[in-house]
Amino acid sequence: MKAALFATAVFMAPCITLADPLPSWGTSQSKDRIVAFVDAVTDPDNPDYVTPSDRIAVFDNDGTLWAEQPVYFQLTFAMDRLAELAAANPSILTSPTLEAAAKGELQTIAEGGHEALIEVLNASHSGISVEEFQASVTKWLDTARHPDTGLPYDQMTYQPMVELLRYLRDEGFRTYIVSGGGLHFMRVFAEDAYGVPPEQVLGTYTGTTYETADGTPTIIKAPGIAFVDDKEGKPINIERTLGRRPILAGGNSDGDFAMLEWTTAGHGPRLGILIHHTDAEREWAYDRESPIGKLVDGLNKGPDMGWVIVDMAQDWNRIYTGSE
Repeated sequence: MKAALFATAVFMAPCITLADPLPSWGTSQSKDRIVAFVDAVTDPDNPDYVTPSDRIAVFDNDGTLWAEQPVYFQLTFAMDRLAELAAANPSILTSPTLEAAAKGELQTIAEGGHEALIEVLNASHSGISVEEFQASVTKWLDTARHPDTGLPYDQMTYQPMVELLRYLRDEGFRTYIVSGGGLHFMRVFAEDAYGVPPEQVLGTYTGTTYETADGTPTIIKAPGIAFVDDKEGKPINIERTLGRRPILAGGNSDGDFAMLEWTTAGHGPRLGILIHHTDAEREWAYDRESPIGKLVDGLNKGPDMGWVIVDMAQDWNRIYTGSE
């Protein structure tokens, strides 16, 4: 009996070892290159072996780990929150921009540019404690639905990327989110959605103040943007916060170019991954002309820099975690 059990265990061992770590990725060069890189840097007998302390992987969020069309999800939250606040106190709508935002008029916000966006964010994100703000994000995620898919926003995470994050952690990597999205916004859902704890989330952040009201110390979100975690700001924030250069970086737009460029310019084995949105049927197809997630430099220069360019339509068997 023992001999039979032993024989069964030996027979099944290769099946366990060879289990596909990325089942939502189709058979492709992109998947093969990612797996080959991970195999190399985690094999002590491989000349490209990297010690666990240096196995750091960083990923953008919008358009890389979850969707970003037709508008960044955080802006939708900001407008929804502003509408909710205005319903209780209409006097907060002190300008045409805020009135338009409360009505969900995206075109007006877009025409107002950066100043309009900051006005909306100030009105919806500041003058409140971090805890209160994050509670409002949690409530929104529980109730809001995407206008095109009908899915909760936190179910529009990309299943192939969730698998990649898990696979990397299983192989001794530390995974970080480095995104232009708001720090306090992303920290609400990052652990449940991606397995990335709040302390491993880097993002754009507002100023904050320390206040004591009724004997309770509180961190209050102040108006204005203290740091924009986009473009060159990404490697700056990584270096400032982590003190190490990652060996793997993933993004989807030219806002991520500097992060991938800096990551892959280091010594030793490096890998850059760009998600190219090519799937108009299951998601959206966009790149060079898109006002959101614009991708030009990555397509032009990434291949010559050895980056993996993931063709979403061809390389992924599944898109969202919330749908089959």
